[in-house]
Amino acid sequence: MPDTPKARRYCLLDVFTSERLAGNPLAVVLDADGLDTQRMQAIAREFNLSETVFVLPPQGKAHSAAVRIFTPKHEMPFAGHPTVGTSVLLALEKFDGTGTTDGIIVLEEKIGAVRSGVTLNGGSGFAEFDIPVLPDLPVGFSDKEMIAAGLGLEPSEIGFENHRPMRCSAGFPFHFVPVRDLERLDAAAPVGKAFHRAFGDGSVFVYTRETVSEAHDFAARMFAPAAGIPEDPATGAAAAAFSGIVMHFDAPPPGTTRYAIEQGVAMGRPSLIELELVIEKKMLVTVRIGGHAVVVARGELFV
Repeated sequence: MPDTPKARRYCLLDVFTSERLAGNPLAVVLDADGLDTQRMQAIAREFNLSETVFVLPPQGKAHSAAVRIFTPKHEMPFAGHPTVGTSVLLALEKFDGTGTTDGIIVLEEKIGAVRSGVTLNGGSGFAEFDIPVLPDLPVGFSDKEMIAAGLGLEPSEIGFENHRPMRCSAGFPFHFVPVRDLERLDAAAPVGKAFHRAFGDGSVFVYTRETVSEAHDFAARMFAPAAGIPEDPATGAAAAAFSGIVMHFDAPPPGTTRYAIEQGVAMGRPSLIELELVIEKKMLVTVRIGGHAVVVARGELFV
């Protein structure tokens, strides 16, 4: 006889937005005890979102939860929109979800403990966290012709100012491809085998200085077909690594510099990622990622 299924609570949130049906959707399974890796991966495929989070009891007494993060195809050691969304959700679970409340949520992720400051306002909230691993030194890759072919663009459309294609990681690696303007950003798309030749199975963050909103600093898109993500509406882990790109090319001044990154516009899922760099003696010492999240649905899984 098949095992009797267990009812497990889950929530759907939209992350890096304060508006429902925008931003990056996230599934969070709140009662994940007893699920093995294979079962978690199958559930992530069932939700078929860019990431699904499984909440488990923490090892540290002062921590809020242990979490495991899955794309439809594999597990992630760290990701930004799951960190923001899960932190807001656990704060809503901890408090009554009414009025304005400030709190701290600490998540045990595969990459290490991640501490988020959360501000709740009714049924939504804002979470900001220091990234657990600072970005490594960016390195160049491939050539413009191959990169352009992989994205369906012309070589002359790759790059702006002093920005050129680079690889960088802050716990998870990304290929960063600057393009001339919003028109080229909107036109970019993975092109089958040419995309694989240029980027392998990697994740590609395409960005430009031109933005839809004058209040923002960069516009971006992220493609990760090998991870089961044709396009991601908002990618916090990429924004974390992007801090290394900004340091390398823009050399921000000492002190704190804030950037607003718009993503997901071409998908009809506009998102806003807040990126903060703290620089001392020309060294990057702290990177913070922030964003809003709002609960869209609650339900039960029977698995």
